Amino acid sequence: MVNYPLIYKIIGSLLLLLGVLLTCCTCISLYYMEDDMMAFMLSTLVSYSCGFLFKFMGRNATNNLSRRDSYLLVTLTWTIFSLFGMLPFLIGGYITNVTDAFFETMSGFTTTGATIIDDVEWMPHAILFWRTQTQWIGALGIVFFTIAILPSMVGSGSVKVFSAEATGPIRSKMHPRLSTTAKWIWSIYSALTIACILSFYIAGMGLFDSINYAMTTTATGGFAPHNDSAAFFQSPTIEYIAILFQFLAGVNFTMLYLAIFRFKIANLFKSSEFKLYIFVVIAATVWIGWLLMSYNGYGLERAFRSALFQVVSFMTTTGLFNDDAALWPHITWVILGCLMFLGACSGSTTGGFKCVRGVMIMKVMRNEFSKLLHPNAVLPVKINGQPVSQQKINSLLAFFAIFTLMVLLSATIMIVSGIDNTNAITIALSCISNVGPSLGTQIGPEMSWSQLPDYIKWTCSFLMLVGRLEIMSVLVLFTRGFWKDS
Repeated sequence: MVNYPLIYKIIGSLLLLLGVLLTCCTCISLYYMEDDMMAFMLSTLVSYSCGFLFKFMGRNATNNLSRRDSYLLVTLTWTIFSLFGMLPFLIGGYITNVTDAFFETMSGFTTTGATIIDDVEWMPHAILFWRTQTQWIGALGIVFFTIAILPSMVGSGSVKVFSAEATGPIRSKMHPRLSTTAKWIWSIYSALTIACILSFYIAGMGLFDSINYAMTTTATGGFAPHNDSAAFFQSPTIEYIAILFQFLAGVNFTMLYLAIFRFKIANLFKSSEFKLYIFVVIAATVWIGWLLMSYNGYGLERAFRSALFQVVSFMTTTGLFNDDAALWPHITWVILGCLMFLGACSGSTTGGFKCVRGVMIMKVMRNEFSKLLHPNAVLPVKINGQPVSQQKINSLLAFFAIFTLMVLLSATIMIVSGIDNTNAITIALSCISNVGPSLGTQIGPEMSWSQLPDYIKWTCSFLMLVGRLEIMSVLVLFTRGFWKDS
């Protein structure tokens, strides 16, 4: 049976953590003396009150979290955080209806970066920071963040929670204790963010912009405090810095740790996943750059910079932009759509299918062709020299099938609602891959999503959640077996 008291207790602790994050925004509002102070104060009060209430409800809980509990906990956590996280928007009147506020907050926590706000530049500083902060916390996982700072809260169930929330089919740990691994990974993430802040600041950004752009860049989120995203600054230096940190955030953080702190850079290039990642980035950049020079009249440097920025942004599912890809040749839309689908490395802050799954799919296909010629051959699938179990291969194929079916089903619903074919497919793919921008002429990277019907926004919010939690962790809750007594 589901251990509800323990779930109440953990959710209560998480809501107290959310209250701390909202308190930070209250301080920013106080510093700038803007009109969102009351919205954050009330939101903080509600979060703390409900947090203590949930803690009280789970006061007698046994600290024994089952796998079933972990799936329910993770899904509930992301949903509840989005519900409470939308309060500043609603109370302050910056977003006037629940659908839009929930969409915006879910888009933040899942690092999707799709926004229904047409003009973000009139927003108060604390609201802008709150949007960015939701992405920065959600990038590596809300519960995973808690494991790093409060390992005793989840207790013996931390590994199960990590499995339910982590990205990619193969989870690697740097230390036998998961809490230590979590601390190291968050240390790398924080170090990347600080380095990005300093780089943007030195390149000419103001301090507030540097912090916001760095947090959304390393989170591969996409929310920006300016309508024109990275293009606002018209600075090639800033764009190249953003490219670098988006790319690094797309690398598996375990490999990044070994490369930076253990000086094992060669290990990166031994990884089949990283090799596919860097190959796709280079190949797509060269192809799109050539198309931009041939059809849009771009010069060499501008074509290279625009192509590389959009390729890295789409592949890492960040969603920042320095150009309007909706005005590019249509073949570039297909390329960017494929990058949206593939995503970057597992164990990073990115969404999408993940390069390691791409490697596994290609090796499974290669083995099938070999078996046509050698039916009795035993051909294991290996990743970096390690054999992949048949169970993981079955899970991979199931994930691929469900991922594809959900994109097609969601796109069909959108087409029925009156959205054109191109946007319907790319909106569905963008949401489930947690990318943010769509393509086409109606909802491009420079447009908001506010024109979508409300029920489509709820569909998109569900896709964002499902995509961030790797589909199975959410959909298992809708199976009959999950709710049967074990």
